[in-house]
Amino acid sequence: MERNIKAERLFFEYVDEESGSRVPVLKDLNLTIGQGEFVAVLGHNGSGKSTLAKHFNAVLLPTTGKVFVNGIDTSDEEKLFEIRQHVGMVFQNPDNQIVATIVEEDVAFALENLGVEPSEIRRRVDEALKQVEMYEYREHAPHQLSGGQKQRVAIAGILAMRPDCIVLDEPTAMLDPKGRREVLKTIRQLNRDFGTTVILITHYMDEAVKADRVVVMDDGKILLDGTPKEVFPQVELLKSVGLDVPQVTELIYELKKEGLDLPDDVLTEDECVEVLKNLLQTAG
Repeated sequence: MERNIKAERLFFEYVDEESGSRVPVLKDLNLTIGQGEFVAVLGHNGSGKSTLAKHFNAVLLPTTGKVFVNGIDTSDEEKLFEIRQHVGMVFQNPDNQIVATIVEEDVAFALENLGVEPSEIRRRVDEALKQVEMYEYREHAPHQLSGGQKQRVAIAGILAMRPDCIVLDEPTAMLDPKGRREVLKTIRQLNRDFGTTVILITHYMDEAVKADRVVVMDDGKILLDGTPKEVFPQVELLKSVGLDVPQVTELIYELKKEGLDLPDDVLTEDECVEVLKNLLQTAG
């Protein structure tokens, strides 16, 4: 069985309720994401990135073209349940996904609806909460948790379903810096330690830098697709479509414009310090 997500000549459009006209959102898009990859998807508002994410577990279906999840056509209504077992989604606001008054009950909610045996539910809930480092809060009320903790509970609810892939649509947008760090750490651990495929829709460049691969969208199409070190040095192109680059990458870009001989692919503060230190030592 194929273990990937694949979009083939994907078009999607919706009908504007006021004018009745058809509005294209995704345009002849082709993309394959392999099992175990950590992919960040970037793009300004309206670029189509969230619309694309919703095709990965059949929340939306193509107008034309195909999307396959582990070889299953997402337009096959009889396979909808199976598709959503393979691909789980975490949205921006964790309050919209939390339905119970106790953390462990919330994580168990979907499993109970599926009729999973109680002993298996107990095992999966405990395992999922430990994976996101929220096991000690299992008997707490969700409303007493911080934003980052709530989002980790929402992720645990998806993990309990045992998906191959988790799609996160701007999961840190409503969080403070501490909450963002907590959630990003959880996402990276899931990918690194458990081999979970992660598709992260984000506006934050420092989150995208941590990914294995960065896909940049513009006007419903894929503009760039490569490693962070391949994508982010293209500063002028990224800025032309309304995106930022990591701060250290922009610093190096500005220094190079002043004539300094520096590498393009500097993404982290540590790399920047090392590069500038070497430059100063060379200069005497």
